[in-house]
Amino acid sequence: MPERKYRETYSRSHCRFLFRYVSFMGLVFILAGCSHDPSSVQVRELRTPAQVTSGSHIVRQGETLFAIAWVYSRDYKELAARNRIRSPYTIYPGQHINLSTRRLSASSQRRLKSASSKGNVIKKTTTIQSRPSSVTHRSIRWRWPANGKIVQGFSGTRGLNKGIDIRGKTGEPVKAAAAGEIVYAGSELAGYGKLIIMKHNNSYLSAYAHNKELLVREGDSVKAGQKIAEIGSTGTTEPKLHFEIRRNGKPVDPKRFLPKR
Repeated sequence: MPERKYRETYSRSHCRFLFRYVSFMGLVFILAGCSHDPSSVQVRELRTPAQVTSGSHIVRQGETLFAIAWVYSRDYKELAARNRIRSPYTIYPGQHINLSTRRLSASSQRRLKSASSKGNVIKKTTTIQSRPSSVTHRSIRWRWPANGKIVQGFSGTRGLNKGIDIRGKTGEPVKAAAAGEIVYAGSELAGYGKLIIMKHNNSYLSAYAHNKELLVREGDSVKAGQKIAEIGSTGTTEPKLHFEIRRNGKPVDPKRFLPKR
């Protein structure tokens, strides 16, 4: 009997120890999950479909103000004015970009108004053919960036797809949808793979994602129809081009701007 009682007592003590150990380890994992470094938090933010209007973003190596504004569906001019960043909008790794949408100061409002009034519309070089290959919209002639069919349409208002996905084969050309300047070329933005962002004027930007190869660099000026990349599957599961147009930072349906075909 004493031996049996000892075994029962030992068994209960052992169970209590195991329960406490498992509980402790569970708490450790929970705390570890809550104490992310800034870069891991940013990855989740980069995948956020809705416009972000609070908090801040820590600049990582390779990011530009245009790319950060793109991720959060914000107007780069407004972010620049809010953070007192002047043209050419140079930023540095580790810098905090304020994402708040609280009312701008009077001086920031003047800077934003000044930037918007300059226009900086880039001259276009495309020509109109008997069957239009481009459509003029607010001084920009848009053309298709790839020849494939649309496999997923725009649903930006619901936060599902901020552009259109165009089917293609690996290595097929990706062409500039309009003349402009390359303001981002890299792979730092999660979910986009190898990405190009172009500035066409102070209101319109376009983006080309999932490329296999990038054939242009930041700062390059390109003509409408110029080959800027090759279709690939970076950041996705199949070869395709993800194409977006943003007006003052907000996604718009590219089919409203592209010629019918």
